[in-house]
Amino acid sequence: MSFILPHISRTEAAQKFKIVRQHSEKLCQSLEIEDYIIQTTAEASPVKWNLAHVTWFYETFILNVHTKNYQDFHPQFRYLFNSYYEQVGKYFPRPQRGLLSRPTVKEVYRYRAYVDEQMLHLFETATEEQWKDIAFRLMIGLNHEQQHQELLLTDLKYNLAFNPLRPAYREDLAISNRYSMPDLKWFEFEGGLDFIGFEGNGFAYDNESPRHQIFIQPFKLSSRLVTNGEYLEFIENGGYQRPELWLSDGWSTLKQTGWNAPLYWEKLEGTWWQMTLGGMRKVALNEPVCHISYYEADAFATWKEKRLPTEIEWEIAAWDLKMEGNFRENDFLHPIAAEEKEGLLQMFGDVWEWTQTPYTPYPNYRPQTGALGEYNGKFMCNQMVLRGGSCVTPIDHIRVTYRNFFYPNERWQFKGFRLAEGV
Repeated sequence: MSFILPHISRTEAAQKFKIVRQHSEKLCQSLEIEDYIIQTTAEASPVKWNLAHVTWFYETFILNVHTKNYQDFHPQFRYLFNSYYEQVGKYFPRPQRGLLSRPTVKEVYRYRAYVDEQMLHLFETATEEQWKDIAFRLMIGLNHEQQHQELLLTDLKYNLAFNPLRPAYREDLAISNRYSMPDLKWFEFEGGLDFIGFEGNGFAYDNESPRHQIFIQPFKLSSRLVTNGEYLEFIENGGYQRPELWLSDGWSTLKQTGWNAPLYWEKLEGTWWQMTLGGMRKVALNEPVCHISYYEADAFATWKEKRLPTEIEWEIAAWDLKMEGNFRENDFLHPIAAEEKEGLLQMFGDVWEWTQTPYTPYPNYRPQTGALGEYNGKFMCNQMVLRGGSCVTPIDHIRVTYRNFFYPNERWQFKGFRLAEGV
C-alpha cells in the first residue's frame, strides 16, 4: 500500500484500533444470533465471517510477523477466514461460508477479544525498529476493517431481503424529510493537462497511486445523481425490453437473470416498493436510484443520449469539493434526496458512482511485495471503477482518489450513477 504516515504514536494507534474494532461490534448490536450465520449468495458473506476475517487479518499480517512465538487462537482459523490470499495458504470456499455452524458466534467474539488483547500488548512492547512496519500494516488493517463494516451491512441487507418476511436490520433508522429535489443542471469543465492520483500525507491504497499527469477533453457533469423517478421513466419506456440500449454482455445478463428493475424493487398492487435496512419502504422518486449494475447504468445513459463519466472526469470534478455527504454516520443507511443548493451535489456518500473506466493500474504502478500485494493488484481485470463512497461508508474512510471496483453485473453493493457528456 502507498501512504506516508507522518508519525503515529503507540497511544494514537491503540485509540484508533479500539474505535474501529468497537464500530464493527456496534453494527451488530441489533442482530439476532441467527442473523450472523446465513449466506444467501456467494457474494454476501455471513456477518460472523466478516467479523472473524478482519480479525484474521491482524493476526496473520501483524501478530504472526511481529510477536515472537505467537500462538494462534485456533490453527484452523488460518484456513477458515483467509479470503483470497494465495501466498498465505489455502482458504475455505467463499460460497460455502454460510454452511458452517462452528465456530459459534460466541467463539468468534472470543477470537476478536484475544487478538485485540494481543495487538494492544504488541503496541506497548514492540521495539522502535518494529514500530514503523507495525504502523504501516495497522493502517492497512484498520482501513480493511472499515471496508468490511460496509460489506457487513450490504451483505446483511442481501441476506435479509432473501427472507419473504423482509425483516429490518434496524427499525429505528433515520428517515429523510427531504420531499423535493433540485433540478438537474450541467457543469462544464475545461480540458487540458492535469494530474490525478494520491500524493501527500495520510493513508491511501496502492491502486490510487502514483499521481500522474493526464490529458482530458472538455466535458460536462450532471449536478446530481440519477433518481428513482428518472429511472422509473426508463423502466416504463421499455428500457428492459430494448436490446439496442444495452451492451451485448449486459443484454445477455438481463436475459439470464430476468432483471426488470433495480435490485430490491418489488411492485405490489401497482406500487413500487424497495427493501432497505429499515425494512420495506415505498420507492421515493426523489432519492438516488441504487443497487444498479454497470450494465443498467450504461443502458440508461444510452437511453438519455448521454454517457457515464470516466474516473478521471469524476476526480477532476471532485478535487475542490468539501468531503461531505450522506455517510454511515448520518444513520440513514439509505440514499437520500439531494439538498436544494448550488453546485455539484452528492459527489460523496449516498451511492458508489459507476464510471465507464475499467479497473486497471495507473502508469508505473507497483503492488506491495509479498502477500499484501494481493490486496488490490491481482483484481485489475474485467472490473469497473466506482467513486465517492456510499451511505454505509464511514466518512473517515473515503478520499477523492479512492478507487472502488466491482464486476459490471454486480448489484448488491450501494451503487448508482450520474451522467456526463462531451462538450
